[in-house]
Amino acid sequence: MKELSLHILDIVQNSIKAKAKNITVDIDEDDSADKLTITITDDGCGMSEEFLANVRDPFTTTRTTRKTGMGISLFEAAAKQTGGALDIKSKLGEGTTLTVWFGLSSIDRAPLGDMAGTMVTIIGGAPDIDYIYRHKTGKGEFILDTRELREVLGDVPFNVPDVLNWINGYIEEGLADIS
Repeated sequence: MKELSLHILDIVQNSIKAKAKNITVDIDEDDSADKLTITITDDGCGMSEEFLANVRDPFTTTRTTRKTGMGISLFEAAAKQTGGALDIKSKLGEGTTLTVWFGLSSIDRAPLGDMAGTMVTIIGGAPDIDYIYRHKTGKGEFILDTRELREVLGDVPFNVPDVLNWINGYIEEGLADIS
């Protein structure tokens, strides 16, 4: 994938399929450590130890429509080519945490991509889930918490175009402040 945000979208889709009610996407751009860390945590159904042991294999998948699941193996390959790594922790019935590290200044690191558009796609596609998007740089931290938005919006759903446009602008503005 050309952008890391597309990997994030893919992994969050796995969390949604795992029936997560809460999903957190953390991004930490640490210049001093020359490290970009992406962590995605969910409270979905989790994975058995046997499935977890094989999840990096592109031929391990829960899909019934095709027999390949390339997302995790491609995300791991993207990290490794920058000197990074991928780690997955999961417990059946409790959820999963996937953490990926990249060499921040590596010439081989794909750009992060359109995180505002990615988060809007995620939120609009599964609006009943609660999301926390946290992004840290050396200049500060931006946090979007859909639980706070629910309090303000009341009965207005997230997948209304005007709401999604506002969320997109809010994320873009917040990310510009820490860039």
